[in-house]
Amino acid sequence: MKIKTHSTTILTVRHRGVVAMGGDGQVTVNNTIMKADVNKIRRLLDGRVMTGFAGSTADAFALLERFDAKLKDHPSNVPKAATELAKEWRTDRALRRLEAMLTVVDAHHTLLITGNGDVVQPSDSVLGIGSGGNYAVAAARALIAHSDLSAVEIVRAAMKIAAEIDIYTNDNLVVEEMNCET
Repeated sequence: MKIKTHSTTILTVRHRGVVAMGGDGQVTVNNTIMKADVNKIRRLLDGRVMTGFAGSTADAFALLERFDAKLKDHPSNVPKAATELAKEWRTDRALRRLEAMLTVVDAHHTLLITGNGDVVQPSDSVLGIGSGGNYAVAAARALIAHSDLSAVEIVRAAMKIAAEIDIYTNDNLVVEEMNCET
C-alpha cells in the first residue's frame, strides 16, 4: 500500500511594499494527522529569499537544498536560479519522482516552481500552493480588494479561512514578511 502524504497550504501575498508568506503546520499521512506544528517556510541567501513548500516533506527538503545551491550560483538573479532548478528537476530521473512544489519570493519576484519544469510568476502577486492553496488565494484576493489589511494580516486571515475549509490545513500558522518592491 502506498502511503499518501497530504500536507499543506502555503500562501504568499505581495501588498503595499511588503511580501508575506504563511504556511500551516499540518502533515497528514493517509487519514491521520502526524504533526500539527511543522514550519514550512524557510529563509535562504542571508534572509533575502523566502521559500515555502507543499507536498512530501523529504522531497521538499531535497528541493530546498538544490534551490539553495542554485541561489549560490546565481545570487542576484532569483528567476535564473528558479529556472535552473526547474530544468534540473524536469530532466533528472531521480528528481522527477519528487512530489513537492516550491514558492519563492524575494524583494522583486513571486515564483512557483514545479517538477513539470514550470516557473510561474502570478500576475497579481498572490500565490497559493498545497491542498488549501486555492481557498487561501480566493480569500486573499477578496481581502486585498475589500479591506485595508496589511500583507501579513491578509495572509493570516486567508489562511484561517483555508483551514476552516480544507481538512489537510490547520490554523497553526507561521508567517514571515520582508520589504519588497511591489
